[in-house]
Amino acid sequence: MMKKRKGLILAGGLGSRLFPLTNGMSKQLLPVFDKPMIYYSLSVLMLAGIREIAVITTPQDQNLFKKLLGNGSQWGIKLQYIKQMKPRGIAEVFILAEKFLGGSASLLILGDNIFFGHGMIEILKKNMDTKSGSVVFTYNVKNPSRYGVVDYDRNLKIKKFIEKPKKPKSNYAITGLYFFDGSVSKKAKKIKPSKRGELEIISLLNIYLSEKNISVEKLGRGYAWLDVGTHNSLLDAGNFIKTIQDRQGQQIGCLEEIALLNRWINKKDLKKLVKIYNNNEYTNYIKKLL
Repeated sequence: MMKKRKGLILAGGLGSRLFPLTNGMSKQLLPVFDKPMIYYSLSVLMLAGIREIAVITTPQDQNLFKKLLGNGSQWGIKLQYIKQMKPRGIAEVFILAEKFLGGSASLLILGDNIFFGHGMIEILKKNMDTKSGSVVFTYNVKNPSRYGVVDYDRNLKIKKFIEKPKKPKSNYAITGLYFFDGSVSKKAKKIKPSKRGELEIISLLNIYLSEKNISVEKLGRGYAWLDVGTHNSLLDAGNFIKTIQDRQGQQIGCLEEIALLNRWINKKDLKKLVKIYNNNEYTNYIKKLL
């Protein structure tokens, strides 16, 4: 029987491009309109049906994440925290989290990535039962040289994954959302540091590609992928969330709503949370769920 897939959120890094905002706190704790940035990545894992999640943080910020999220029981999930002493690449996450994963398959999301679109839940759940290999999500972008991209051959088969190419072979950027099987930690240990001294996620993807055990999910026009790493993208993300919520009257990344819909908590649990949260627009939205 296949072990239940576990979730990973990478919420480390220096966030240097967002200085001075990140001089006193982690980038993933910054507000994106009305919620902390990490709420949006956590909501994706919860929408996928994952209940055991590890948050990888810097040593200095870990207590702030614990204060914000606790152990996750208020949403019917289990949260653990793992320290990344210094940023040594995305692939290092799987070495740090090897004990937590215990051979289970995983879904990794970067803590500064926001995903939105009709059908997102279906795409996530479709890949939840993938027994072996990896699945990466790509998105058509205007400036692919800023990202890792997929290089296709003439038959549209994956030829290679390339990190920030000067002359991109395609416009399909690799987003910060990855499905991996239970062998990922062992594979990550085989990776050698790049010129910048990091264990690159691209190297890990190319290992799976060499085994012909990786597939790509293209997120089309009906989806939004926001990589929140600069002041402009932080502002754009906040405006995007505000516009959607104002027009639709529905919250994006409301963890309480997702937990209720998943039946991980009930209305009695929700009433207790409302008393703790006091009176504000977010709480008023939760009250409507009751």
